[in-house]
Amino acid sequence: MLIAKNIHKSFGDKKVLNGLDLTIKPGEITCAIGPSGTGKTTLLRALGCLDYPEQGSIEIDGLKHNFPLADSAEPPHPWPHMTVVFQSLFLWPHMTLRENIMLPARNCNPNAAKDIEGLINIFDMEHFIDKFPNQASIGQRQRVALVRALLLNPKYILMDEITSALDVEQTAKILTKLTHLKERGIGIFIITHELGFARNAADHIVFLDDGRVAEDGGPDILKNPQTPRLKEFLQMASEIF
Repeated sequence: MLIAKNIHKSFGDKKVLNGLDLTIKPGEITCAIGPSGTGKTTLLRALGCLDYPEQGSIEIDGLKHNFPLADSAEPPHPWPHMTVVFQSLFLWPHMTLRENIMLPARNCNPNAAKDIEGLINIFDMEHFIDKFPNQASIGQRQRVALVRALLLNPKYILMDEITSALDVEQTAKILTKLTHLKERGIGIFIITHELGFARNAADHIVFLDDGRVAEDGGPDILKNPQTPRLKEFLQMASEIF
């Protein structure tokens, strides 16, 4: 399991994560929802050990890291056991989309050259896979970033708004693929503002507010929230959408 306990993170005088606890289980999809500025992306970066928390602990399959790190402590390097897909995608502009996918996989997946072909087919990428990033749409580049992560065969995959630029058909395909991944025992954490996607995808939903998990549970919390803050958030979302 991926377990975060008492996570704190500040930027200057602004406290973004305030004693947050979270568990991501293998073979489950956990979706994080909440207002902008409540620390969702900061949490993702902390879980991925890309931006260490100031206080707390992160345990990855029994290997625990306490923060702040002691001077003698080995810094955590969970990749590619864990991989992250960011909303900003981070594609090399001088490489084709295929080359972007294959670059990190060469040293991690001996079957990458074969596996990529199946993923290209699943995500309908045949007609643009050999283009450069500036020749592809944002939705196409999002699919590339996801496939690049999947090709590493991670145990945990963390995603930031992975469906934000996808149409309904591609979102449905992503959902199908994520279901296959959790059936293989992969733990999946997704930040999303799309409540319908969270309702359909998640085994577990966490509602973040003020740097903490204000409420969590199964998808039914979106129909029957127990806290006033989640009720307020869902009411505002229903008025907008």
